[in-house]
This record gives sequence, C-alpha cells and structure tokens, in this order.
Amino acid sequence: MLDINSIRQNPDEVVAMLHNRQLSAEEPKLHRVLECDKERKELVQRTDEQKALRNKVSKEVAEMKKKGTGSPDELIIQMKSVSEEIALMDSALDQIEEEIENILLALPNKLHASVPTGRSVADNEIFGEPVSFVHDLDFPVKNHLELGKSLGILDFERGAKVSGAGFPAYIGKGARLERSLINFMLDTHSERHGYTEVFPPFLVNRESLRGTGQWPKFADQVYHIGEDDLYAIPTAEVPVTNLHRGEMLDTTTLPISYTAYSACFRREAGSYGKDTRGFLRVHQFNKVEMVKFTRPEESYAALEEIRSHAEAILVALKIPYRVLLLCSGDISANATKCYDIEVWSPAEQKYLEASSCSNFEDYQARRSNIRFKPDSKSKPEFVHTLNGSGLATSRLMVSLLEHYQTSDGHIKVPEVLQCYTGFEVI
Repeated sequence: MLDINSIRQNPDEVVAMLHNRQLSAEEPKLHRVLECDKERKELVQRTDEQKALRNKVSKEVAEMKKKGTGSPDELIIQMKSVSEEIALMDSALDQIEEEIENILLALPNKLHASVPTGRSVADNEIFGEPVSFVHDLDFPVKNHLELGKSLGILDFERGAKVSGAGFPAYIGKGARLERSLINFMLDTHSERHGYTEVFPPFLVNRESLRGTGQWPKFADQVYHIGEDDLYAIPTAEVPVTNLHRGEMLDTTTLPISYTAYSACFRREAGSYGKDTRGFLRVHQFNKVEMVKFTRPEESYAALEEIRSHAEAILVALKIPYRVLLLCSGDISANATKCYDIEVWSPAEQKYLEASSCSNFEDYQARRSNIRFKPDSKSKPEFVHTLNGSGLATSRLMVSLLEHYQTSDGHIKVPEVLQCYTGFEVI
C-alpha cells in the first residue's frame, strides 16, 4: 500500500508510475484519493472545532451549575445540536477514510529506477547471459507429458478425474523425484544459504491475503472456502510474510530469512486459450519459497541475494536457464523490482518461468503493519519485504525430465538428487 503522504507530496510521480505500468485507466482513482484526502482534512478540522466548542461550553455549563449563576438549559439544547452534528461528521469521516483505504489498497506499488520502461513481456530485459549445460539430446526428444505417461510417473488423466483439469498426480518414482526435489531445495536454502525453515498453514484468512497484496486486487485468482471464510494459498509468501503481521520486530533480528515448502493453489482465471498442457499451466503445484524482512537500506542487496540463491538450485541441477528483469508493463502490481528466472524446455523450444524474485519495499509491510525501530531513540519504520521462488517445481520438472531423458526413453536422475531418491534412473 502506498503512503498517502507520499501521494499528496508527489502526485505527478504516481501518475508517471501508472502510465509506465500501462495502468493509465487507474488515474481517476489517484485523483479521487487526493480529493478524499482534502475532504478528510477539512472534515477533521471542522469536527475538532465543534468538539472543542462542546468541551468549552460543557465546562461553562458545569461552572454555571456549580455557582448557581443563571440557567444552562439553552446552552445544553445548543450543545445537543452540536453533538448531533459531530456524530454526523464522525460518520462521514469514517466513510471517507474507508474510501481512501480501499483506493490505496487497489493502487499498485511504485517502481524502482532500474526497472526498464516497457509495455509488455516483449520488453523485459535479459539480465546477464543465459546459462547452459551440456546434455546429450542428439535424438528426437519427448516432451514431459510423453515421458511421464510412458514411464508411469505422472498421471494427469486420473488427477483430472479426482479434482479436475490442472491437478496433476505424481506416481511411484515420479512422486519420489518430486519429494526429493523439494527436500533438496529446502536443505540448500536452510543449510547453505542460512534461511530458517517454516512449514506454514495452507489456508489463510482474508487479512493475510490483504497483507501481502492478493486481496482485493487478485481475489478472482484465489480458491475460497465460503463456510469458514478461508482461502487456499496461492504461494507460501502469504502465510510466511503474515507470521509477523502487526509486530514490531527487534532490529537486532534483521534481516529475517525464511524458506518454506507449500502446495500452491491458483484458479488461473482468464488463462483460457493459453497453453495448458501438462505442467505448463496448473491449478495446484509445489513450490519452495524464500521470504526476507530487511531494513530499507538493505533490501536491494537482499533482492540480488535471493536471485542468486534461486539460480544456485538450477546450477546444482544443471538445468539451462536465463534471468529476465521485468519491465514496467509486465511487473506485478505489488513489486517495485522483479526478476523472473526461466528454464529451457527442449521439447517446447522455449523458456518457461520457474521463479520470480521481488522486492516490495514497504508496500506489504504498510498493509500488514510490520515495523522496527532503527534504534532506541528513533520512530518506528516499516520493514522492507522480499520473496522469491526457490523454486516452483512444476515447470522445473518439465525441464528436468526433458533434459535428463535418454535415447531409450528413460530419465537419468540429476546427481545432486540421487542421495534423496535412492535411485539413479527412472
């Protein structure tokens, strides 16, 4: 959530941000929130004046009664009218403040100066050089669907029978490979990269979604359990970030780094017509997440660290990948800067997103009221929050199966996973 003071002081910067994000249609909201802010200030001033008058006259009435000098009845009648006016103004103030908050919740985050200006995914910039590894694929390669079916390790048909399209089932060594991949990533981030492992709830309340920015803007993408008013998480970012919602963090504990596995659930509303085969687009998938809480001045160094930790997984697995710096027209509404990491699919002949690493600055912390005091004499400040997929397994599994296939239709297990799987070949 943006700071209303920042909007008031720099409205042109917010307008420019909306234009760069290709969200010019949101500009009326900005003008409306400034109007509401002005109305709120005027209303607060009038209300305070009337309350001051009521307090002054109340003292006069008390003094008259005490001294027995004249009748206070007329003043009491006048103050009854003033009290009724104050009640109306308080109600109007509540309505204006609610409208301000709703608009602020809907406005996107500011953009970091290093984010390239662009209209769409085509304007994202390749960050660094794509990373390649040698895999012997001098034969007609099969895609992950063909490999999963022929080896009996993936069953999309039965998964669809149980739940619907987009809910895959892993079978036998496929299930073991998936679990091994998750354990390898958790172990790497906790033991090598210094993250504290968390096993979070997979259902959250609306306040948690609001805190990380999925509510209300992305409410149509989240599965809702109406009877209990709970929501299936779209990512572990939501429960892990909200662990500290409403807290004043001890500055000596910063930065805080968490890693967490979770199943992730996304409705993918509006994705019709896109490639939905196999793991390319699913409603349930597994992901290992990295979440950081930092001092403001440390957050962009932390973003580079998160990105490098995600890349380290792919280097260890020897999966070809590239990193994109997302442009202003493609970056998520919550992020100030974001890297996407994409793995190469030899069967699809294209890169597939497997990780996003984002800095939100104080956007989530302001919504969640997560603060710290730089020192004992300073006022509380909002922390900066960051997260990164470390990584999502669905599209990573596509690349892994396809790169490690053999000419006779088997799958070699990456060397770093063999101690987890207990076998070398599927």
